Amino acid sequence: MQHLRRIARHAGSILIGQLATIGFGVADTVMTGRFASEDLAALSIGAALYISLYVGLTGVVQALIPIVGHHHGADEPEQVGETFRQAVYLALLVALPGMAAMLWSGPLLSLARATPEVAQRAGDYLGWLAWGLPLALLFRCYSGLNQGISRPLLVASLQLGALALKVPLNAWLIFGGWGLPAFGAVGCAMATVAINALLLLFGLAMLRRHPIYRPFRLWSGWRGPRWHEQRELLRLGLPTGASYFIEVTAFTMMALFISHFGTGALAGHQIVANVASVAYMLPLSIAVATSATVAQLRGAGQAEQARNAGWQGIGLSLALSVTLGLLLYALRQPLVRIYTPDPAVQQAALQLFVFIAAYQLFDAMQVTAAFALRSFRVALLPALAYALSLWGLGLGGGYLLAFDLPGAVPAALHGAPGFWLMNALALGLVAALLVALYQRVSAASLAARAAD
Repeated sequence: MQHLRRIARHAGSILIGQLATIGFGVADTVMTGRFASEDLAALSIGAALYISLYVGLTGVVQALIPIVGHHHGADEPEQVGETFRQAVYLALLVALPGMAAMLWSGPLLSLARATPEVAQRAGDYLGWLAWGLPLALLFRCYSGLNQGISRPLLVASLQLGALALKVPLNAWLIFGGWGLPAFGAVGCAMATVAINALLLLFGLAMLRRHPIYRPFRLWSGWRGPRWHEQRELLRLGLPTGASYFIEVTAFTMMALFISHFGTGALAGHQIVANVASVAYMLPLSIAVATSATVAQLRGAGQAEQARNAGWQGIGLSLALSVTLGLLLYALRQPLVRIYTPDPAVQQAALQLFVFIAAYQLFDAMQVTAAFALRSFRVALLPALAYALSLWGLGLGGGYLLAFDLPGAVPAALHGAPGFWLMNALALGLVAALLVALYQRVSAASLAARAAD
């Protein structure tokens, strides 16, 4: 039970920071929804593409969490510092293709088949966000270092401060005033770039001055990229990034396809997707804390304790997320009214809330199991499971239902509900696969340790 308390304590700090970060998206959605429905549609498309790129690249960089955790548990502080430095180089490298895709986003935006006005606004939104991408990935290096050594509260404090600045800056740039015109959805991107720059500056100041980082000698060993460390990061980071990318595009590709059913359907989907994203922060925070704890215990040579910590993290995530899912479903009507006063958009959103409770159950299982597996340096098989389940069953099956390709799909599953149903079933499948894989991998690790 000591691992459960440790995971819960660290997850609480991580959750504060994660909610502050997801608050950026909530603020963007709520404020833009009250500015214009066309801007909300542009935000939905632009954010879908940005999040797909950003989350995938974040997964590559955040391979440093279990690696840092392992070195920290093994009492190797200088290796912690070297992993961090190499992750900085990696973040800068992977930011380049992401920026290029956002600056020249025309081919990607054409997939949405949005109106020319909506597509133009989405392109402008992405063009601004491109300049914030390397800043955000570099801050993720700071975040990953703190999570790996189980000191996430320092990151959370910065993220809370960032959210406090984001809301008024959003209001100014979206609606205009004090000498500036109303930028609408593009104003969200402008505010995000400015906040990312401030976060990175404060993160650098913390690394320079806070005493907890001194044992790692972060600033005394700078040299060029080293292939051995880069290979270790990439071996774990590339499949992790692929998993992140596959998981998020199961949502973002839904937005592109749902845009074919009109602005109201797309706006309703965006609202429910935003609520689901906020709820996802709970199991994600537990998963990150579980990953760091398991990695530290493995680094310390405590194989049985590491295995138990993984199971305790999965159980905690499952219990809390199911409760949250049921609560969200009960409060669905007042939640939707917060996002939009448009009755048509409200109705489009409400019909999707039936899937929220199932999402929380399956999301909790799969994300915590996946993070625990990465602490055992297992990432490729989960990536394959995500691809087959979420892209195959989720998107493929959702397309069949939503567009009624068989010709006999019930009308209630046409459009957005068809995608949400199949994506929920796909999440259930990948959750079962990853939990079974964790059982096998952790048992094999324990047996190998006992044989030594």
